[in-house]
Amino acid sequence: MTATPINFQVSLPEPTTRSYNQTADATLDSFNTGKAIVARGVDMVFQTGSQQFHALKEINLDVNVGDIHLLMGPSGSGKTTLLSILGGILTPTKGRVSLLGQELTRMSRSKLAKFRLNNIGFIFQEFNLFPALTAIENIELALDMKGIKGRAGRIAAMDLLEQVGLEHKAKSLPRDLSGGQKQRVAIARALTGNPQIIMADEPTAALDSQSGHAVITLLRKLAKEHNRTVLMVTHDPRIIDVADQVTYLEDGILQERSSAVGW
Repeated sequence: MTATPINFQVSLPEPTTRSYNQTADATLDSFNTGKAIVARGVDMVFQTGSQQFHALKEINLDVNVGDIHLLMGPSGSGKTTLLSILGGILTPTKGRVSLLGQELTRMSRSKLAKFRLNNIGFIFQEFNLFPALTAIENIELALDMKGIKGRAGRIAAMDLLEQVGLEHKAKSLPRDLSGGQKQRVAIARALTGNPQIIMADEPTAALDSQSGHAVITLLRKLAKEHNRTVLMVTHDPRIIDVADQVTYLEDGILQERSSAVGW
């Protein structure tokens, strides 16, 4: 039986009626600190029949603008669940989340969907490219969803391919690209609409060392030269050297937050 999250984003009650607000009120001032991402008191409970699984427990997290911030820990530790909550894909059972000064946990479904579309770029381990579309067409489709169409969309898509060093592969189908090239197309797609936050789930897990290094270098450039915030779930120890902060999760509990140096 598939696990179902409690209090998923359906018929969301007004925030003032939520019992967790009283415990979170004391931390709300931190939502105005200029951080890219702030989480306070985040819990997540999944329900399977009569059984409950406590995936996240009282997570407090701050992610700075322009940082590469890693979420690390063993399988099943809650990393991807936390990334999904911070990206507005899942609603926490308890707690509050703010991105770019906007509180996600107080948004309606429609406003949240629009916020994600305009402010967050997602990168996945499996690339998720449409196999029947060329590299440039995959990016154009994402641009079209954000209202950039026609000639303007084609120019913007080619510019994004140039940013990831793949303009010469614009007309190639995914089957004709290497794993590293497909991931760079996925990164270009994530950059459509100029989002300020990039969220990546194991972006180098399926790549060889050389391709993984190219992807890491590109993400570092996005953060440091273009002031984008990169939040990444990873098991890859190669990324630690380029990260600004590392958050370690185990059994749904934040164990430690550290600068990457000396981790």
